[in-house]
Amino acid sequence: MARTLTLIASAVVFVIGSIAGIQMLLAKPPEPPEAATCETRTVAAGDKLTSNLVTVNVFNASKKSGLANRVNINLQRNGFLGGEIGNSNSGAKPAPVTILTNDAKDPRVKLVAAQFSNKVRYSVPDIAVKEGVVIVIGDGFTKLKGKSIRSVVASTDVTTCVPVVELP
Repeated sequence: MARTLTLIASAVVFVIGSIAGIQMLLAKPPEPPEAATCETRTVAAGDKLTSNLVTVNVFNASKKSGLANRVNINLQRNGFLGGEIGNSNSGAKPAPVTILTNDAKDPRVKLVAAQFSNKVRYSVPDIAVKEGVVIVIGDGFTKLKGKSIRSVVASTDVTTCVPVVELP
């Protein structure tokens, strides 16, 4: 009798274990918690705004292929955060360098404008980007300055979103 009860109990455990195993095998894994893509930082008026807190988005309005990418790489060498790159869809009149902004006195815009050897023009933004300063490079673009500044004193409070990189 004890042997029969042991066999029945073993069979029940086997069936329940098999059902649980199949459910776990077919179940979707739990969704990982959504990681923050960026960390908000604020630079108070009067403090230094450094290039590593400014994202630049570079768009090519010239006939030179890959110019936006080259300018973006060179700006990253100066410490700026790389943003979007591509061909320009802006209706702004192509100049050697045009920054699309509503506020030419914004400290981020001043810091980016100081990187260029060419005269920088300003135009009303007509390209939507998530974050940062929008630059349109035209045919007359020559180069970035050899020794450019890497920081400015913020004339107003500046809030930026610095990307967070998760390390394994």
